[in-house]
Amino acid sequence: MPHLVILYTPNLDRPVDEGGCDMSALCRALADTMLAVRDEDDRQVFPTGGTRVLAYPAAHCAVADGGTAGRAAGGDGDYAFVYLNLRMGRGRSAATHRKVGDALLMATKSHFQPLFSRRHIGVTLQIDEGQEVFDAKHSNLHPLFTPKA
Repeated sequence: MPHLVILYTPNLDRPVDEGGCDMSALCRALADTMLAVRDEDDRQVFPTGGTRVLAYPAAHCAVADGGTAGRAAGGDGDYAFVYLNLRMGRGRSAATHRKVGDALLMATKSHFQPLFSRRHIGVTLQIDEGQEVFDAKHSNLHPLFTPKA
């Protein structure tokens, strides 16, 4: 943990000149953003080896009114939507939650800025934290990021 899962409309997988974007670049930017966040004691909030960002295009989707208002406003009605959900373990302060959320939203807005002027796109970011009913992990990634004594 943490895991940031991105669900998005498949029209964002088009080439950039057709209104799409580089979702792999968004994943890397968001992972780097998560790794850069520090808490009130100036400690890295998320472990490097546990940070994951995964993006999935929706196989099926319906957004808003299907494009009617977008066409009436002079656009092509081709709406896009991105939902980002960060799931993290308990124990971080409200201030850290806000800092993480603000940083992720800023990085997401920066990534999509070129599209905002060309198409209608919605972005939602949610952060969830909670009591796990089962939590098991197996990984050999963490030792790569643990300083050697």
